Amino acid sequence: MMDATGRRLTCEGERATVRYVGPVPPTTGSWLGVEWDNPERGKHDGSHEGVRYFTCRHPSGGSFVRAKKTSFGVDYLTAVKQHYEAGLDEATGNEVTIATKTVKMVGFESIVEKQRVENLKEIVLTNCEVSGPGPENEIRENTPNAVSLDLSQNLLSSWETVAAITEQLEQLQILRLNHNRLSIISNPSSLTYAFSQLRVLSLNSCAVTWPQVLQCASMWPKIEELFLSDNEITELQRPVDVLQGLKVLDLSNNNLVQESLQQISNLSRLETLNLSSTGLSVIHFSDALPGNRVLVSAKSLEMQQINISSPELWDVINELDKLQALVQLSCKNNPLMELEDHETTRQLLIARISQLEKLDKSQVLQQERRGAELDYCKKFGRQWLHAGGHKDPDRNKPSAEFTAQHPRYLALIQKYGAPEEDELKEQKPFALKNQLLTVTFECPEDADRKPIQKKLPGSMIVQKVKGLLYRLLKLPGAEIHLTYTSSKMEGREIEINNDLKPLQFYSIEDGDRILVRWS
Repeated sequence: MMDATGRRLTCEGERATVRYVGPVPPTTGSWLGVEWDNPERGKHDGSHEGVRYFTCRHPSGGSFVRAKKTSFGVDYLTAVKQHYEAGLDEATGNEVTIATKTVKMVGFESIVEKQRVENLKEIVLTNCEVSGPGPENEIRENTPNAVSLDLSQNLLSSWETVAAITEQLEQLQILRLNHNRLSIISNPSSLTYAFSQLRVLSLNSCAVTWPQVLQCASMWPKIEELFLSDNEITELQRPVDVLQGLKVLDLSNNNLVQESLQQISNLSRLETLNLSSTGLSVIHFSDALPGNRVLVSAKSLEMQQINISSPELWDVINELDKLQALVQLSCKNNPLMELEDHETTRQLLIARISQLEKLDKSQVLQQERRGAELDYCKKFGRQWLHAGGHKDPDRNKPSAEFTAQHPRYLALIQKYGAPEEDELKEQKPFALKNQLLTVTFECPEDADRKPIQKKLPGSMIVQKVKGLLYRLLKLPGAEIHLTYTSSKMEGREIEINNDLKPLQFYSIEDGDRILVRWS
């Protein structure tokens, strides 16, 4: 049997890489020692009865299998023809029989023509056991128009193999290689010619590390979007002369080392960064070089399901302030959203991040922003006064410590005016409120809308309640009017007419109904 070491195969529906070919005493015949992509499929680490035949990353990632039970896959063009041309050769006419009736298929020939492989611009060969390019130049001759190619979950074994395919696709801009295991040659830049037009690359679940990404990055001189979810990326290092045109970077589901984010803060064109499920408890974007702005183009940040520790929450908000282009933020299932109740935390983030347009995929409306900023001024008004703040602009000199923690405060009181003494709130430590009111929202002028029951803190101001309703009822731009009814005053509707008052001001109690109308 020829040496298959390093090749990829499938066996009983699972993919693996060959690490050993040869005998395994006391059995007879030749075996393939394989490392499974899914380590739960294996039985050992490459050792058998005290003898090591190969090594695995995972202690149970290896097995021995007979070659007759495996498949080494097919070439690219065979997979294309099997996937796209099956049945088309028989479709030469434009009539088909359906339930014994002959039906003329208007435009059917044009549909068939578009499906011909030479016309394909988007080619999807997911899980088609592609292992190589096939005969020389046949890809160039048969699929010359491909702009997007998905080779996820296949049997590609190296970047050289991938390059042998992509070099023949001169218009290729989008490449997905998820769930492959690709070895790297010593000089990756020698393969640049094969990826010269590539803009989007997806390498999710490919078991790559960040040093390997940087090593390969010279192959992708025009890369703009890079997806690296669910890999073995831990500590980030600074990209030098590579990835500088990157606009989208997905690092989700990697166990990132704390404090390493600043290593990518020099990516000046990066617009979208996904840090969800990365295990981070600290978010720190500051560049180590004094005077440098960080991630100056970052417009969208995903940080869902990361466990930021409570003492760091204010630091995180201050770090977000540094992303001066940030307009979209997603932080669901994150302690950041539990500073107080969810709505109060939402308003806090809106007030702190002046340019924020969307929070957790919900639009920030103009009315919501105004209410959030006014409430912020009142919430921290006493701290501002105690830190040296004053209504007289000439005497308004709060401490550097206060300004560092509330960098927007001075701009907000210039916008709205300083809060009056009776409007100032006594700031309490952040904690999830224990006293919640169960209220039911009803829309009496829209019978198709079902009542919505919510638990809200009595301290929530009316403006925040309206912000919640804008999202729940999907009423962007509408003007909401609220009244409520109580079992203590049956038959009466009490108007809720001051957006800056809390629910408890109106003596709203547990079980009351709030009636929602809009114009």
